[in-house]
Amino acid sequence: MKVILKQDVKKVGKKGEIVEVSDGYARNFLIARGLAVQSTKKSLEILGEQKKEEAALEAQKEADARKAAAELENMTLDFHVKSGAEGKVFGSVSTKQIAEELTKKGFTVDKKKFVDTAPVQTLGVTKVRIELYKNVIGTVRVRLIGSEGN
Repeated sequence: MKVILKQDVKKVGKKGEIVEVSDGYARNFLIARGLAVQSTKKSLEILGEQKKEEAALEAQKEADARKAAAELENMTLDFHVKSGAEGKVFGSVSTKQIAEELTKKGFTVDKKKFVDTAPVQTLGVTKVRIELYKNVIGTVRVRLIGSEGN
């Protein structure tokens, strides 16, 4: 029996796939638990519509990410850190701190999405790359301003 999966099922397939399974497995397990529906003309039409909607949503998300990346290009985040007489920085600025600063500016970014995961430890301007969406990477400038501390 051909069925359309409504959810990912281990060792069977992923959501939205059309798979061939035995009649008993389809009726007694997949369809009974709401994991799949029988493949009919009407269900195939519904699947096609759902895939079109998902593609449009993906395109919208990517467009939003590209717009955010363009806005990040023009942004510089300033951090005041303690430094020594020769410009040596005591401590560093982590991706978590950069993410918090971006949140204050209106951008929601997960600290795990940073491509450059090393903390910023040098005075001056450093470019940090952030993966905003699949294949969309934004760059933000991080400036460390040193103040001699004891």
